Amino acid sequence: MSALAADRNTPLKDGELIAVPVAAAAKIFAGALVAASATGFATPGATATTLTYLGRAEAMADNTAGANGAISVQVRRKKAFKWANLGADLVVQADLGKNCYIVDDQTVAKTNGGSTRSVAGKVLGVESDGVWVE
Repeated sequence: MSALAADRNTPLKDGELIAVPVAAAAKIFAGALVAASATGFATPGATATTLTYLGRAEAMADNTAGANGAISVQVRRKKAFKWANLGADLVVQADLGKNCYIVDDQTVAKTNGGSTRSVAGKVLGVESDGVWVE
């Protein structure tokens, strides 16, 4: 391939709501924090170092009896979502703009838990009932 020498009709795909193949034996609830596993399949958020934050599940996806990719889950991205704040490792106002970390499918924490947690995203706000994460 070489650089363009003429106009190109480049395909476009909206990246805000995406279908992601679900990991084998995984059940993702609507509203859950969704991550990609090390192999690229959707999984509920969990304490692990191999996850990549994706966003929020728009509907429940039950692949508990299926193989990798047997079903997909709709994941909303490019928004800020309010997740629970881990009481034992609270995200605070001073963390605004900094990374927070995945604890489970609804909770984030201030630190990586001694290198046991994956990054959830940037803190956009801290309220009494949760943390806004982009």
